[in-house]
Amino acid sequence: MADARRAPLKDQTDVSGARALIVEARFYDDIQDALLEGAVAELQRAGMTHDVVTVAGALEVPAAIAIALDAAEQAGKPYDMAIALGCIVRGDTFHFEIVSVESSRALMDMAVARRLALGNGILTVNTDAQAWERARPGELNKGGDAARAALAVLRLKRRLAKS
Repeated sequence: MADARRAPLKDQTDVSGARALIVEARFYDDIQDALLEGAVAELQRAGMTHDVVTVAGALEVPAAIAIALDAAEQAGKPYDMAIALGCIVRGDTFHFEIVSVESSRALMDMAVARRLALGNGILTVNTDAQAWERARPGELNKGGDAARAALAVLRLKRRLAKS
């Protein structure tokens, strides 16, 4: 794995009290546990609350986010950001490409169309070992990275709304 090159995010606009939605694909339970732990730790550090929705696989994540966002809005408790978590390991068929490209495309389309702070923490890897390199607890956990990415966009959104 290449060395992580992560610039520190300097915007510390207050997001405490904001609500986050985490939608996780539970295809690889042990890897998913680690990704979820990383994302939740970042949200707790930011003083945010969160809900977790579980789906079968990565292709279901974008639809579940859209459904949950709409339901929360209708209930008068909108989410301020969303985090997509999952793991897609390359197999012997073309299915890997379909799942990885289409889930990512749908997430990006939704983030732009809805002006949604969204972190994509769906791993796309060749092997289980590569997945664990990206899911193990600590600084390189991609669940935590996805939360930090969504937090950066949420902070930007809140800062620009004030100006």
